[in-house]
Amino acid sequence: MSNTPAYNNRSFWAKLKRYAKTAGREVVELALKLYYCLQDADTPKWAKTIIVGALAYFILPFDAVMDFIPGGYVDDWGALAGALAAVVTHIKDSHVQQAKAKTVEWFGPELI
Repeated sequence: MSNTPAYNNRSFWAKLKRYAKTAGREVVELALKLYYCLQDADTPKWAKTIIVGALAYFILPFDAVMDFIPGGYVDDWGALAGALAAVVTHIKDSHVQQAKAKTVEWFGPELI
């Protein structure tokens, strides 16, 4: 496992910026909610461990479903959604607002 690239903020932002449009608004917003929760000093270590695992899966180049095929981010969405469900009690309104603001910046306002 020592040869496996680890999660880091630079890799997260690089992949997110590069593939945001391909991954889609929903995947990006999920990833950002988790990212902002991870940055929060109030988030417990066990929750941060779950978040790092999901974000690492998102940024690593090997996936169960290859990202370049149609629907290729479905496994990433699953990992992110599962992590969010596990740590939902630690997701603050401020995390949601930061994620929404960044998503609107990149995708524009959500049309209903």
